[in-house]
Amino acid sequence: MNARQGFIGQSVKRREDARFLTGRGRYTDDIVLPNQAYGVFVRSPHAHARILRLDTAAAAAAPGALGIFTGEDFKAVGGLPCGWLIHNLDGSPMKEPKHPVLADGKVRYVGDRVALVVAETLEEAKAAAALVEVEYEELPPVIDTAAVEDAGAAVHDEAPDNRCFVWQIGDAAGTDAAFAQAAHVTTLTFRNNRLVPNAIEPRAANASYDPAGDDYTLYVANQNPHVERLLMCAFVLGIPEHKMRVVAPDVGGGFGSKIFLYGEETALVHATKVLRRPVKWTAERSEAFLSDAHGRDHLTTAELATDADGKFLALRVNTTANVGAYLSTFASCVPTILYATLLAGQYATPKICATVKAVFTNTAPVDAYRGAGRPEATYTVERIVETAARELGLDPAELRRRNFIRTFPYATPVGLTYDIGDYDTTLNRAIELADVAGFPARRAASEANGLKRGLGYACYIEACGIAPSSVAGALGARAGLFEAGEVRVHPTGKVTVFTGSHSHGQGHETTFAQVVADRLGIPLEDVTIEHGDTGKVLFGMGTYGSRSLAVGGTAIVKALDKVVAKGRKIAAHLLEAADGDVVFEDGQFKVAGTDRAIPFAQIALTAYVPHNFPHDKVEPGLNENAFYDPSNFTYPAGTYICEVEVDPATGTVRVERFTAVDDFGNVVNPMIVEGQVHGGLAQGIGQALMEGCRYDEASGQLLTGSYMDYAMPRADDLPRFVVETVPGTPCTHNPLGVKGCGEAGAIGSPPAVINAICDALGVKDVAMPATPHTVWQAARA
Repeated sequence: MNARQGFIGQSVKRREDARFLTGRGRYTDDIVLPNQAYGVFVRSPHAHARILRLDTAAAAAAPGALGIFTGEDFKAVGGLPCGWLIHNLDGSPMKEPKHPVLADGKVRYVGDRVALVVAETLEEAKAAAALVEVEYEELPPVIDTAAVEDAGAAVHDEAPDNRCFVWQIGDAAGTDAAFAQAAHVTTLTFRNNRLVPNAIEPRAANASYDPAGDDYTLYVANQNPHVERLLMCAFVLGIPEHKMRVVAPDVGGGFGSKIFLYGEETALVHATKVLRRPVKWTAERSEAFLSDAHGRDHLTTAELATDADGKFLALRVNTTANVGAYLSTFASCVPTILYATLLAGQYATPKICATVKAVFTNTAPVDAYRGAGRPEATYTVERIVETAARELGLDPAELRRRNFIRTFPYATPVGLTYDIGDYDTTLNRAIELADVAGFPARRAASEANGLKRGLGYACYIEACGIAPSSVAGALGARAGLFEAGEVRVHPTGKVTVFTGSHSHGQGHETTFAQVVADRLGIPLEDVTIEHGDTGKVLFGMGTYGSRSLAVGGTAIVKALDKVVAKGRKIAAHLLEAADGDVVFEDGQFKVAGTDRAIPFAQIALTAYVPHNFPHDKVEPGLNENAFYDPSNFTYPAGTYICEVEVDPATGTVRVERFTAVDDFGNVVNPMIVEGQVHGGLAQGIGQALMEGCRYDEASGQLLTGSYMDYAMPRADDLPRFVVETVPGTPCTHNPLGVKGCGEAGAIGSPPAVINAICDALGVKDVAMPATPHTVWQAARA
C-alpha cells in the first residue's frame, strides 16, 4: 500500500498472525530457562475448612523435590491487594480481609492454594505434591448469593454477615417520589449467571532470580505487566520495584482474567530466590476452572417507572454481587463503578438509584470478565425496557425511541457525562439489516411447523477507555489510569514504538503501526511495536476496558506530535525557513506555499548528525515519549437484534439471525473491529444459552469444573452474523476520535438473545443460561 493513501480506516491484514498461524508465537509456557525447576500447587478439596495439620516431610524427601512452601513462608508479607476502595452508605470502608499468597490457617474455596511444591521435573513435582498431607476440619460453606447473610457461617471473621460493602449511587428520595407518580411500574428479578473465563492459553509464570544483581525476572501471561510488578513488589513481597522485570510475551487470550495479580506467580517469585533456581508453573485446564477469577454473578431486582405515554420516570435497581472468597484486584469496582454508573443506558431517565451489596462466599474470587460490569448493566436495562414495552403493549423499538437521549453532552443521574452519540441511527440501521419488516412472515412460517420464533432488541452503551484518573480517583481507584507511549525514530527513518498497552489478541501490532505510519507518512513495514516488557517500556497501565487505542493510542499520537515538532525545527534550519512556515504533510517537511521539501527519513538521519543543525538549540536524536490521561471515558453504543426459533417440545433454541450495528467513532482497521465484535458476540451468546458456573450449595464443590460440564459455544451454535459499524460519532476528547470495540459484542448480545426467547414463548423471563431444559420448563409454564 502506498503510504500516501493513508492507513487509517484500512483493513490491513494483522501482521502478528504470520507467526501465530505458523506456530512461531512465544508464550510463557514456551520459555525454558537454564537450570529451570517446576512448580505444582497443592489445592484445597474443601470449600471451607481449617488446616489442622500440614505435613510436608514425605514430599520433601521425594525424588527430585527441591522445596516446599506454605502459608508459613508468607506470614510476614502482605496479602494480594484490591486496587479499588469502595465505601459503605455510612461512609465506612469496605471489609477487606487479607488475601494470602498461600492459605494461612484456613481454606475458603475449592482450589484455594495450600502449598507450592518445586522439583526438578514437572512429573517429580506432581508426585511430591501428592505426598503433602493436609488434615482439615471442614466448616459449613457459604455458597448461595441470595442467602449469605443467613448462612449461619462466615467466610471471614471480619465480616460476620458476609457483607463486603453496601454501596449506593443516585437519588434515592427522588427516585421513590417518581415511582409514586408513575402510571406503570415494571418489575423484574433475575440472575446474571456466573462465568468461567476460558482463554485458549491458561495462566502461566516462570520466575528467575539473579543473585549477582539481586534482580528478578518474571515471565507471566498477564494483561498489564507494570501493574503486576507494582502490586507484587510494593504491597506483597517488598521487593524494590526497579529490581523486578516483568515480561508478558505473547498471550493467548485474557478477557480480563489475566489482569489481576494472583498468588501463583507471587509464590514463584519468592521460591526462585530461596532456591536460586528458575521456577516455572503452567496451569492445567482443571486448575483454571478452579482458580482463575470468575465473572458476573449478580442477583438483581430492577423496577422501571413510566408515565402514561411510556416515558421513563425512574429506574430503581437492587443488586447483590458475589465477590467470592477474597477481593481480587479490581473486584470491588466491577459491580459498582463499572456497573451502576451505566444504568442510564441510552435513555433520558430523570431519576435513577442503584444499591449494590457485595458479599463474600466460599467460591473462587469474582472479578472483571469481558465487559466487566457493563454487560451486567446492559442486561439490567435492556431486559427491563423490553419487558416494559410488552407490558405497555408498545413495540420495543418504539419505546426505546421515545426515551433516547438526543442532546449532548448529557449528564446521567448516575455520575457519567456522555460526550456524543446518535442512538436513532444505529437502531434504524439494525432494524433495516435485520429485516424486521419481514419478521411476521417468518414467525408465521415457524408456527406452521410447530415452532416458536421471537425477536429481541438490545440497545447498549458502555464506558470505555478506562482511564480518567480524576474520575477514577474520586470513585475509589488507588492508582492513576493513564497510559504511556514512546516513539523511537532511528537514523534510517525506521520507527520503534513502545506502548504500555498490552496485546493478547486484539491486533495492536497492526493498528498501532497503522496510526504511526499514517501520521509519519512512512511504510507500515518501517514501524515496529514493542509491548509487554517493563524492562523496555515506560510505566503503563495495561489493557482492559477497551482502553488500548483510545488511551494507549493517544499517548503514542502525543509522542508522534513531539517527534514532528522537533523534526520541523530541524527542517526549518535545513530549508532556511522559519519554524512556523514549515508544515508536515505526506511524510515530508515542506515550506508552506513552495515546492521545497525534505522527506522524513532525511530529517531522521540529520537528527543523529548534530553538526548539520544547531544542536545548541535542538538536542540530537529523535526519540520522544508521552503520557495521556483523558478527561472522560469514551462511550461506544449500538443496537443488536436477535431472532431465534424455539422448539417448545424440546426447549432447543436456535439463533437464526443476529444483527449488530455499532458506533465506535472513528475506526482504524475495520477488519479487526469486525473480528472483535464477532468474538464478543460468541461469548455473549454463550452466556445467554449455555455457559453457567455452578457450585454445590451443600459442599461447595464446583459442579462445572471441565468442558464435560461447562458448555462453550461452537461454530454450529452460532449464525452468520450481520455486523456493521456506522460512520458514527467520533469521540470528542481524543485526537483519533476512537471509542473502543473489544467488549461490545459481549455486552449487547445476552439481553438481545433472552429478549428474543421471551418474545418467542410469550413469557416475562427466562433464566440464563437458557438451556433446553430451562426453555422447555418456561414453554410448559
